[in-house]
Amino acid sequence: MNSSIADFEVFERREYLFRAGDREIELGRRTCLMGIVNITPDSFSDGGRFLETSAAIDRCLELESQGVDIVDLGAESSRPGAEPVSMETELKRLLPVLEAIRPQLRAMISVDTCKSGVAREVLEAGADIINDISALRFDPEMGEVVSEYRAGLILMHMRGTPATMQQLPPSPNILAEIRQDLQIAVDKAHNAGIARDRLVLDPGIGFGKTVEDNLKIINRLETFADFQLPIMVGTSRKSFIGKILDQPPDERLIGTVASSVAAVMRGAHIIRVHDVVELKQAVAIVDSILAEKIL
Repeated sequence: MNSSIADFEVFERREYLFRAGDREIELGRRTCLMGIVNITPDSFSDGGRFLETSAAIDRCLELESQGVDIVDLGAESSRPGAEPVSMETELKRLLPVLEAIRPQLRAMISVDTCKSGVAREVLEAGADIINDISALRFDPEMGEVVSEYRAGLILMHMRGTPATMQQLPPSPNILAEIRQDLQIAVDKAHNAGIARDRLVLDPGIGFGKTVEDNLKIINRLETFADFQLPIMVGTSRKSFIGKILDQPPDERLIGTVASSVAAVMRGAHIIRVHDVVELKQAVAIVDSILAEKIL
């Protein structure tokens, strides 16, 4: 087989400056980590370990000590089949944690919500980012609230809703579907007055996708590079890893590391994870490799 160094194509991750409120973070020089805190009784991954306010606060502080760039608070489960909770329930879970940790954390704080009313309250309380798994589909006022507070916004792709997503037939072309839906979301954000440097895209691993879809998305992340926006990927403990390895959620660390490394090698800027210590080490090695230039 004849080949040369000239035949080897190097994928270069683009660099961005992501702004959220008056804060900013460089994306692309190294991989940023978002640490997950589920303030729910029914998370697929941690089964309500952090539902109590004190446990959630301790977890946020632990994530900071482990070196996360962003702490992501969620008070409504998005596991397959999950039913929505009320705004009051979300806020009852979120606000005591947010108000306690905001003065203590250097890391940015993201809140995983689809409700504009929740977004307004948490942004008023000091959150920096809204992580909207509906990509502005579920609440027509979300974009305006994010714009008003000059917050960061993560637009995640999901097929259907958490209650229905695993019942949908497979997409005939998952990459084209994601591109089309994310373009609609980006246009909505623009029309709401949200600047491009406040947006991050997430292709939504596991949200209404088959195992094959998830593998294709990770392997072809460059498909989304022409949006010229940073990309976040969350594979942590997800079911496609379990199906491949035949492992329950608490035994999917190696699969999480492998899939996250692959995503970074394909251009991901932010990795959303439960296991920060292990992923921080893994992406440090990948970042060092990506910094090496082939001459």
